[in-house]
Amino acid sequence: MKIPPTIDINQLLSEQLKLMEPPITLASSHELSSIGAYHLKRFWSSTFAQRHQQTQLFPQDVHLDRLILDALGVGLNQAYQFLYTKKPSLDEFENWVIATSGKPSKTRIERLNADITGTQYSQETHDWLMAIEKAPPVLSQQDLAFWQRNGYVIVRNAADLNACQKAEKVIYKAVGAKYDDRNSWYRKTVPGIMVELIQNGALEANRRSLRIHKAFSQLWDTPALWVTADRCGFHAPQRESHPFPGPDLHWDVDFDRPLDFATQGILYLTDTPPEQGALTLVPGFHHKLSQWLQSLPTGADPNHQDLHALGSVPIGANAGDMIIWHHHLPHGSRPNLGMRPRIVQYINMYPGRRHIS
Repeated sequence: MKIPPTIDINQLLSEQLKLMEPPITLASSHELSSIGAYHLKRFWSSTFAQRHQQTQLFPQDVHLDRLILDALGVGLNQAYQFLYTKKPSLDEFENWVIATSGKPSKTRIERLNADITGTQYSQETHDWLMAIEKAPPVLSQQDLAFWQRNGYVIVRNAADLNACQKAEKVIYKAVGAKYDDRNSWYRKTVPGIMVELIQNGALEANRRSLRIHKAFSQLWDTPALWVTADRCGFHAPQRESHPFPGPDLHWDVDFDRPLDFATQGILYLTDTPPEQGALTLVPGFHHKLSQWLQSLPTGADPNHQDLHALGSVPIGANAGDMIIWHHHLPHGSRPNLGMRPRIVQYINMYPGRRHIS
């Protein structure tokens, strides 16, 4: 007797719902939104089109999606969560952006649009970028040589210590923890070490640090960089009831695309010795990644290998210090065997105008 195929009812209903919904028109990146920004309408429309498998994401879209959200001060996860749960109109989405991170300045919108269209910056933006270009170097020649060799660099005193202390207090409050109450460090409602906290004046002050911008500009060889609207981290000491949650060593790289240059960064808001869950890297692996990938068996996932065997090293540093690393280095946190939480802010910068292969 022939056995009929098993039918997934949920999948069938999902496919039927897709057929009932009208096709989604994908906007051009050069269509303006009501706040005057390019690409926002395309990001909004492409999010729904991808969800219903009506289009695929192009490499240039990945870059511009990140750019528009960072320019508007909104996190990628924040935006997707709102879009997927609320299914807003474009006007509703724009109103949410403004309510979440504030109305962007005219200068910021003009700079964003110039990067998207490849046109000239305003005089105000040009003068600001030239001031960064002419600022004294933050990274010495020895620092840059260390970067070339090891793929990471520690930017000492990257952010003002008072600003770091303010950010630390904000993060404690956000996770419902108290500095002197050890039991309060172990959040029951929010797993992992990431803190979805982005819009805050103390965090924004660190993102605007001239020393951080200058250091990134030396690595990218341009001051025309955007800072990411990124999260924070609260990594409590390990307990038997609260083992290391990760993330362990990994890459944030799409290995289906050509390998290109990019950076990542973490700002220590408190003194962080190596044993206190410090950022862990494999120094120098940016020189070996391509060859190592070719050595893997066909179909093997690079992130599911014994990456510590490649030579992982925890990087301790002081409050206000920042570690910038080449994104081809395996990186991650590690078990916190110290006495205090590791409290950090993730900060990265990148150029708005990039050739995407």
